[in-house]
Amino acid sequence: MSREHLFTKVDLGAGLTLNNRLIMAPLTRSMADDELVPTEDMATYYARRSDTGLIITEATQISKGAQGYPNTPGLYTEEQIDGWKNVTQRVHQNGGKIFAQLWHTGRVSHEVFRGEQPIAPSAIGINGTVPRSRDLTYGVPRAMNAEDIEQVIADFASSAANAKKAGFDGVEIHAANGYLIDQFLHYTANQREDDWGGTPENMSRFLFAIIEAVKPHIQQVGVRLSPAAYFNIEHDARDVAVFDYVLPKLNALELSYVHTGMFEDDPIDYLGGTVTQYIRRHYHGTVIASGGYSPESAGKAVVRGDADLIAIGRPIIANPDYVEKVRTQGPLVEYDESMLLELV
Repeated sequence: MSREHLFTKVDLGAGLTLNNRLIMAPLTRSMADDELVPTEDMATYYARRSDTGLIITEATQISKGAQGYPNTPGLYTEEQIDGWKNVTQRVHQNGGKIFAQLWHTGRVSHEVFRGEQPIAPSAIGINGTVPRSRDLTYGVPRAMNAEDIEQVIADFASSAANAKKAGFDGVEIHAANGYLIDQFLHYTANQREDDWGGTPENMSRFLFAIIEAVKPHIQQVGVRLSPAAYFNIEHDARDVAVFDYVLPKLNALELSYVHTGMFEDDPIDYLGGTVTQYIRRHYHGTVIASGGYSPESAGKAVVRGDADLIAIGRPIIANPDYVEKVRTQGPLVEYDESMLLELV
């Protein structure tokens, strides 16, 4: 069976070896305390899933201004660093590896979190309400100026340094799913006419500046990307040229991996296959597939060479012992949305 291929080790370089190819995907749970500090319950939650090859934490704010959802954790205060230390220590005690996913929501936010108008590449809003909130409606963001851009880049670097202090094995730069970095990479969100928009080179400048700023602070750095606009953002046919430019350039940056940002990794006509297959054609390093994979489809993706690692989301919420169940072909508990209300 193809699932047996999920249980071989993978070398991410610089002395970091994963025990298997099953990754815990980043899963927003909104379970930090009111100061956005990780709790003891969160430490227990992650520790129980330490047998995955790698845990990627829920999206974690790089600054107060980065927040877009209630009670999502931060990594910019000493209290938050200490809270995450408890998490990483518990995971390491159980033999696991863990990366922090660094996050700025951009226009997918509300002034109630920031204390001021959200920022974005351009003053273009999105429709809808903030999830897990008091029916807060999104507004129109303020277009970032040069000072804003440099501050966010610095905040990513500072959070990477804090991740190192907190004991993380690495970080993942969240450049997917319609959040701030992804907004720069898509034409419907980025209509700038300066050095940060208008061409693939300019639109990707923000991403590359963040990678450059983060790397001196922590050795292992991954990036999550959404070449297909599907969440909090609309597709424009010109976007493909942006990612045709971005992905080959990532080959020279010695990243730990590139991670697919999709809920369902189905074939997309304009990419000539799934998002993961598209990434693989352009990026030659380690690839993490994500988006609705079962143990069988995960094993087949590895065998085909589409990806090296497979990130699993909702089934890992429902099954803390997911890896062992896949290994022994035991029955999996089916995920239900009610499970989001408690940490198990």
